[in-house]
Amino acid sequence: MTFAARASVALSALALTPTWALAEGSSLNLQTPVTQIASEIYDLHTLMLVICLVIFVGVFGVMFWSVFAHRKSKGAVAAHFHENTTVEIIWTVVPVFILLGMAYPATKTVLAMKDTSNPDITIKATGYQWKWGYDYIKGEGEGIQFFSGLSTPQDQISGAASKGEHYLLEVDKPLVVPVGKKVRLLATANDVIHAWWVPAFGVKQDAIPGFIRDTHFRAEKEGIYRGNCAELCGKDHGFMPIEVHVVSAEAYATWVANQKAAMAGGAQEGAGNAAVPQASADAAVGGKS
Repeated sequence: MTFAARASVALSALALTPTWALAEGSSLNLQTPVTQIASEIYDLHTLMLVICLVIFVGVFGVMFWSVFAHRKSKGAVAAHFHENTTVEIIWTVVPVFILLGMAYPATKTVLAMKDTSNPDITIKATGYQWKWGYDYIKGEGEGIQFFSGLSTPQDQISGAASKGEHYLLEVDKPLVVPVGKKVRLLATANDVIHAWWVPAFGVKQDAIPGFIRDTHFRAEKEGIYRGNCAELCGKDHGFMPIEVHVVSAEAYATWVANQKAAMAGGAQEGAGNAAVPQASADAAVGGKS
């Protein structure tokens, strides 16, 4: 089998290899996708890489073959011509078709990324220096609010202790969503520009003060997925991770119930604490009278 034939077979196999098989366990490639959008992004990445590789091999193969086969030592004489209409048409039309072939799937994926209609759950993510605030504003879990900040111990950051498995990618309160549900994320910021980025979801959305930008994801596999702020936002930009727990519908319902119970308990405690000073003040006024 010639080199060209072997290369053709290898490229065909690469193009047909499933996305998960290429991404699984790779530290040099994109993260394993767990949403349809992320899978399409990975496939686009692979397609563009294959096209660039084919063009590279073709162009440089012809160039090196021409240099070798028509070298002066073999007595080659250069042809003299000024133009060739056929060649000019070919090298204009072929790139156009290549670009169209690349543009169609890319446009399809971009449009899918922007389709935030009919979500099951809507969550607002607000960027702060340097943590995230989450508000569940529609769907199951509506009304839940909390802040999520870095939980990596300070001694690991300072080098006094060995770094953990999820160094700088772990938080005290992760975002929790149910598997298989479409989640619309409204991104904004309280101070400077941030960016909510989870590679496994294929989501990266700038969070801009005074504006609401939206994106969405539908995680198809339970697990813990991590990301971080992807926009330079100040001195602690590298200490602003994102952690998302994708759980079953039953586990999510339990989590929602626990969160609402905790919020209700906190509200009652706050009301009780506020009543004590008021009662003391009333007693003081009554004593004076």
